[in-house]
Amino acid sequence: MTQAPLARQALIPGADRTSSLIAQRLHAALMLAVALLVLWPPMARTDPFPVEITHRFGTASIPAKPRRIVSLSYIGHDFLLALGETPYALRKWYGNDPYGVWPWGHAALGDARPVVMQGQIDIERIAAMEPDLITAQWSGITKREYALLSRIAPTIAPRAEYGDFGSPWPEMLRTLGRATGTLAKAESIITRIETRFAKIRAAHPAWSGATGVMVWIGEIGACRESDIRGQFMQALGFHAPEALDRIAGTPIYARVPGEDLAAIDVDALIWLDSATSVDTLARIPLRHTLRAHQQGREIYADQMLASALSHSSPLSLDYALDRLVPELEAAMDGTPATPVPSLARIGQLPGGH
Repeated sequence: MTQAPLARQALIPGADRTSSLIAQRLHAALMLAVALLVLWPPMARTDPFPVEITHRFGTASIPAKPRRIVSLSYIGHDFLLALGETPYALRKWYGNDPYGVWPWGHAALGDARPVVMQGQIDIERIAAMEPDLITAQWSGITKREYALLSRIAPTIAPRAEYGDFGSPWPEMLRTLGRATGTLAKAESIITRIETRFAKIRAAHPAWSGATGVMVWIGEIGACRESDIRGQFMQALGFHAPEALDRIAGTPIYARVPGEDLAAIDVDALIWLDSATSVDTLARIPLRHTLRAHQQGREIYADQMLASALSHSSPLSLDYALDRLVPELEAAMDGTPATPVPSLARIGQLPGGH
């Protein structure tokens, strides 16, 4: 009768010892594999494709993970870089950096040297780049431009409810996360930053319900709540004054007449400077009549801080919070005698100090 394999093994000299050694080695190999799974950094996970993204002009169908992305959004390159996706080409907004990336994005950009576009959208130039994805949230893209660009590559325009420049930063990041297969990373970033805003709100309960607005120096243009800077203030608990809704402008912007500044006489008034406009701020005729000025509730955002707020990207928001929160604390402490650091630096405190 043919013996079973295990029975035959028992008749071989040293079989028990050999089996024991094999078992020990298998156990050791299994333990090593478990340790590697625990300690080894996880490989980057790419979400499945194809992906479809619906926007104001239609639907972008992305068949596979894009490798050559053209970013037409004035701030979109920050969002892509935050996700670890370096655009092949980007649209420079303003500033002195040759690649249009402000200091908070330099580490993420690294040694990459994207093609830089500026000004109007050049359809022919973009076609020559042979992109496999065109991102155009916060770009001002028209329906005609979309029709042409979408023939070149899948093109993502903003959602209809947000208009040209009203998309909230989490919405923009989440959309790009889906488009590039990095949605999990996008959600992680959103959670971290929104948690930071929530902690700041909790630490400053007096800010919730207070009025606050960001206003450009020069033509005195106030950012409405639908604007990305207005959304920043909301995230800290502030709300824009209702008077802004009665002033002519755009859905995100209100032009405040110099002869009547009442609409921006708020609990926290942040002056945004796109260049070096300190003298212009000092020459606003009725500024001295504002309660915000008399009670030391003004804040001056220099070009770097104003740009960080204007980008409101996953890369710039931490910089903006680091600088702005201490200023708001000084402006909102209920003691007019407390100097706001930014106003003190430029000699624009109440009384000319």
